[in-house]
Amino acid sequence: MNVIYIHGLDSDANSTKGRLLEDYCRQYQPDINVLRPDLNKTPDQVFSQILSSIESLNKKNKNAEGDQFESSNTVLVGSSLGGYFSTLVSNHTGCPALLLNPSTQPHVTLQRFANEFILNSNNDDKASKNQILYTTTGGWPITVADLEWFADNQLLKINYPDKVSVLIKEGDELLDPNLSKTFYQQQGATVALQAGGDHRFSDFGEQLPMVIDMLRQLL
Repeated sequence: MNVIYIHGLDSDANSTKGRLLEDYCRQYQPDINVLRPDLNKTPDQVFSQILSSIESLNKKNKNAEGDQFESSNTVLVGSSLGGYFSTLVSNHTGCPALLLNPSTQPHVTLQRFANEFILNSNNDDKASKNQILYTTTGGWPITVADLEWFADNQLLKINYPDKVSVLIKEGDELLDPNLSKTFYQQQGATVALQAGGDHRFSDFGEQLPMVIDMLRQLL
């Protein structure tokens, strides 16, 4: 099995959850290969990179199993904004995805950066698509054009609900957990709402045995 870990907004390839997942699999689940790409890029580049990674992994798997092997052995694990991208890619490819406190409306939630920019800027050309509204800790300069991309690529439905599982913390302080729960449940995906917790999913390491079981079930 290949697992592609899709990190969140202010994160990178060295995400804590990504490293915990990779270390756990290396020690206890050696048949699972974990990839942790750095996705501090424009959203269209992120989308294309994930698609290319899945295609490449599936080709390698087909070569190993023979030309008649058709099913994928790749699963996405997406946290926060990574959950949005994982859902988008799953809709496009049918690739299974496990989501952690997923963002469902980045075109709305990331608007806070535009509002802050307008309040703090003396530049009259506020509408320029190339205006940098915020730079993530990983180095992605978010622009007006990026917000427009998210608005043009909203999550309106789940095409393969049987291939999507969602873990949501009731104590998420950054995103509305009820919004995510309602959206994915209404679309038929499997949703587990966990009491307490936080947006970072701080007890992720303790849940790794369950997470691995969920990933295997998705395949």
